[in-house]
Amino acid sequence: MENTAKNFALQLGSLVSLYVTIVGLIMLMFSVITAHYPDAAQGYWEVESAATSLRFSIAMLVVFFPVYLLLTRLVNNVRRNEHGTYLMLTKWLIYLSLLVGGAAILGDLVGVINGFLNGELTIRFALKALSFFVVVATAFVYYLFDAKGYWQTHEQESVIYGVGATVIVIAALVLGFMNTQTPNEVRGYRLDSTQTNDLSLIQSNIESFNSNNGALPQTLDEAFLGIEVPVAPEGRADYEYRVIGPTTYELCATFANESSRAEQQQYAEPMYVDDSYMKGNMYWTHGAGEWCFERKVAPLGLKPLMQ
Repeated sequence: MENTAKNFALQLGSLVSLYVTIVGLIMLMFSVITAHYPDAAQGYWEVESAATSLRFSIAMLVVFFPVYLLLTRLVNNVRRNEHGTYLMLTKWLIYLSLLVGGAAILGDLVGVINGFLNGELTIRFALKALSFFVVVATAFVYYLFDAKGYWQTHEQESVIYGVGATVIVIAALVLGFMNTQTPNEVRGYRLDSTQTNDLSLIQSNIESFNSNNGALPQTLDEAFLGIEVPVAPEGRADYEYRVIGPTTYELCATFANESSRAEQQQYAEPMYVDDSYMKGNMYWTHGAGEWCFERKVAPLGLKPLMQ
């Protein structure tokens, strides 16, 4: 019984790690394709989302693919040495996986044909369909033979197949690393985004103070009325606020990178009912290094869209 429980755990672990590996590999390929062939209708948010998905899929593959190789090797060795087969429940899971995999392949082919007939067969769509087909079909063929016990009597071919799958995953990982930012760069962008959030909050409080008092605050502490004023992240220069005219002021911060297009659009919505005076006043487009944004307060009596 103990041996049966151990074998079941190995077989189930192998299948679970397989599923996670397949999902991670497809996510990685889709993210790389999206980065190179963005959809103009989706805008830059899709590219930002693809970058996040790419980093997560790399982490999935780095952890789960070696686990899958190890557990599958152990399972095959146990079956060869004990002249055994898969346990009944595990075999049911394999056949169910084959059913789902076969349906996915057929669905992929239907999507390709339908896209072609509707004139939507772009390079982006074709590459995603091809990558999905290759990943799912590779696993499908392996387990189709495995369910028949083929690899038990053809160990050398099994090793070759495993090496081929490893080459595919390593190539995908290399491609993923080539299309993602370093951890330090990612942190820099996140801190930049935090700073634009802070500046937006500061601007909102300055606008409120001006609306209530008919003048600009002389300090940020005055604008926040006892509430804690946002401070720059550790290692960044302090935020600066300077009054440069009766209705104009500057907010300054130091950034690690040039602003992304998604970040530029994040605060582009008008804050007031009549924002003709505000053209360009809500954008946070910046370069790397110290950057100052000149702002003009709303005319008195102008009501915000959001109360």
